[in-house]
Amino acid sequence: MTRKTRIRAALVTASVLVATGTVAVGVSAAGPDAAPKKAPKAEITALFDGWNKALATGDAETVADLYADDAVLLPTVSNKVRSDRAGIVDYFEHFLQNKPVGTKVQTIVKVLDSNSAIDTGVYEFALTDHETGEKRVVEARYTYEYEKRDGEWKIVNHHSSAMPEG
Repeated sequence: MTRKTRIRAALVTASVLVATGTVAVGVSAAGPDAAPKKAPKAEITALFDGWNKALATGDAETVADLYADDAVLLPTVSNKVRSDRAGIVDYFEHFLQNKPVGTKVQTIVKVLDSNSAIDTGVYEFALTDHETGEKRVVEARYTYEYEKRDGEWKIVNHHSSAMPEG
């Protein structure tokens, strides 16, 4: 091997080592420790309990505080799409007159990342008609989409629809 060939071989080897080291460092930095941790499913599941407690206050503003400013609500007992705070408050002012108490029947939580999750399933509401006092239970399908904003979980999309068999 000539001196020139040895120098070339050394340069190629050095280049490969530098490239391999760069890739290894990149892989290490992008490893599991660097990835944001997902929120625990139990934390997302508990958000419904907080929402249900807000319903129990009877205060539409308290319930609306759980929704992001740009949230969309497709409610169970209204044909209107609510896409701003005023619309969400209006819906709950009427809904809360029935003293709703929600109970989850089935829930499936999908944690997407550390700042977003979806809770979907079936819940039922015990309602008391504010005029007649008549009690009834409404079973509905639901989807809550949550985003963590400024460190706080907010509902960004809430869809609820009565079960078609009901």
